[in-house]
Order: sequence, then structure tokens, then C-alpha cells
Amino acid sequence: MTQVSAVGDVVIVGGGIAGASAAYFLAQAGQRVVLLERETQPGYHSTGRSAAMFTETYGPPLIRALTAASRIFLESPPHGFAEHPLLTPRGVLMVAAAGEEPELARFIREAGGTVALEALSATQARERVPVLQPAAAVAAALEPAAMDIDVHALLWGFVRQFRRAGGELVTDAEVVSIQRDGARWRLADRSGRVFEAGVVVNAAGAWADELARLAGVAPLGLVPKRRTALTVEVDPALGVGGWPMVSTVGEGYYFKPDAGRLLVSPADETPTVPQDVQPEDLDIAIAIDRFTTATAIEVQRPASTWAGLRSFFGDGLPVSGFDPAAPGFYWLAGQGGYGIQTSPAMGRLAAALIADSGVPEDLLARGVSAGALAPGRAGLRRSG
Repeated sequence: MTQVSAVGDVVIVGGGIAGASAAYFLAQAGQRVVLLERETQPGYHSTGRSAAMFTETYGPPLIRALTAASRIFLESPPHGFAEHPLLTPRGVLMVAAAGEEPELARFIREAGGTVALEALSATQARERVPVLQPAAAVAAALEPAAMDIDVHALLWGFVRQFRRAGGELVTDAEVVSIQRDGARWRLADRSGRVFEAGVVVNAAGAWADELARLAGVAPLGLVPKRRTALTVEVDPALGVGGWPMVSTVGEGYYFKPDAGRLLVSPADETPTVPQDVQPEDLDIAIAIDRFTTATAIEVQRPASTWAGLRSFFGDGLPVSGFDPAAPGFYWLAGQGGYGIQTSPAMGRLAAALIADSGVPEDLLARGVSAGALAPGRAGLRRSG
């Protein structure tokens, strides 16, 4: 007989921010939870490579609702959750080049109904970020309440508190088989360890469709997309630490202060396959070109470069719900670039739906429904 290494009410596959937040809220609700991570530590892939911003203007309306619902937790986490604040002031400056003013106006109309935005002139924009070239910012909008997120503190807050509540974290646990055994799921990892639970949560990030196939569940058409980032050295006299993040409504780029440097991205979304993704030379060159065109800063070479995966379903929304064709198989995937800032709301929602207690009232009040995030919703591409 195969020896079972751990038994729980719920086994979560994937120790990124999605799996860790769900594990935390499930454990707080008294569920016995086992969290499996294929790498040596949680958050190695997308979570650890995030630009780490909290902005309520980012994404479609449902994402903005989940972000807004996460602010209270991020601003005032439970006592002992983290040693330092999870959020620190930053702001986001959205800029428009010549000809992009209508797009900026549309952004202000759509996001300004629920989020405080300040329309700025070109002069006012350059007062906040003096290196902006005049042609890059003929008009702008400032989201002053946007914040930097301490991703490390958030992720490890979830993990530590989950473990204190009795949860078990297992690393180096790449799942190689998943089978339904009566009313329970049985999972085995590469080293031969076996885990059992009534519910398995697919929080495997870019690998979510692959994990579903292992379980005999039809995938949902998840597409991992590569995003490139780099940091550049700047003159300390510029005082970049007080600048907001700068993002453009047009041809993609953004940059933000990062430990005395500037973090720069071309905002690329290149479809790829699940992998430990690395930056491409062309994308790095594009990022530098767009940045140096938009600013007065010259870049000889980046100080550091990396890439991460942001995974999307066909309709651009995440999935959180039980698979209608596989009892006890719960999807928690496709957070795209929104997973960090929505993690408190998404984790709480997953825990509530797994416990069959319904969508929390505050999320319902913001227009979040189980159907809108369900794996069986219209717009998702099932394949065999």
C-alpha cells in the first residue's frame, strides 16, 4: 500500500500569491490545508517578478472591483501579519503623447468614476517627473492613491499565518499525477510523496492547464505571456524616490522608482509556454528605446534584466470556481498582471466558495459574482 505523506481537507497546488492567499483564508476558516510548491520556495515565478503596484485604475471593471475590495486588508492587515506596512505611497502618472489625448480622456472617464484622478497639464506632469520629454507627456492623469506593494512581505505573511493556523507547506513538490479516488483526490509528486484531500485547488499559475490535464480535466485555454523588465542606474541628484510610477496610454512602457534605480518595462505581452522564462535581447532593446525616447535619461546598459509570466484566459478575467465536470477540482488561475493587488479578495473568495458559504457580502456589493469568475462561464475556450 502506498504511504500517504499528508492528508487534508484541501490540497493547493502552487505556492504563488494565488495559492498562498487561498491557503491563508482557508486555514483561518479551520480547513486542513496542504500547500504544494514545485520550487524550493514559494513565489519563485510570476509572484517574485511583479512590478508590485496597487492601482485601482488597472484592468477591466471586475478586476478594479477586486482590487478595491483588497485595499482594506493591504492597508490594515491582521496583527502580526507583517513587520512593516504592505503599502507605501507612490502614485501613478498616466501620460499621453501627441494624438493620444482622446485615449487619456477615455481612461479618465472610465476609471475616474470610482477612483480619485487628477487631470494634469504637460507642465504639471513634468513638475512631478522632470525627465519626461515634452512630446511624451502633452497631457496626463495622476492616481495619487496608488501604492507600492511589498510583495515579499505580503506573500510570506500569507505563508507564515497559514502555517501558524496548522497548514502544511511542502516545497520541491512537483506534482506528476492526480487521480480521483472515490470522494477524494490523490496527488503524487516527483519524489514519490502522496497527498490526499477532498478538494484540490489548481493554483499552478502558467502551468494550470497542464495540471488540469494531469487530473483528466479539460483545460481552459490559458495563455502565458512574457513580460520583460530591467533596471537602470540614474543620477542620485534626480531624487527619483519621490516620483510616481509613469505609464503611457499609448505604445507600451512604464517605469517606476526601485531602490534608487528606475524599473523599466516595455509592457510586452508575448504568448509563450509555461517555463522559467528569461528576457529576450529584442525586448530589452525595445524597452530601452521607448524609455530613452520618452525621457532625457541615457542608458548605456541595464543594471539588471528579467522576465516573468502573466497568464490570461480568453476573456481576460481570472477563474475561481469548481470545475463543473470534475467534482472537487477547483480552478484558481489566470490572474494576469493583477494577482498581487487582488490577492486578498481572490483568496477570500476562493475560501468562501470552497466552503460553500457563498460570495462575501462586500464583494457582492462591488459587483463580484461567482458566475463571473466560474470556469464554466461563456468566453472560456475548453479543449480536450
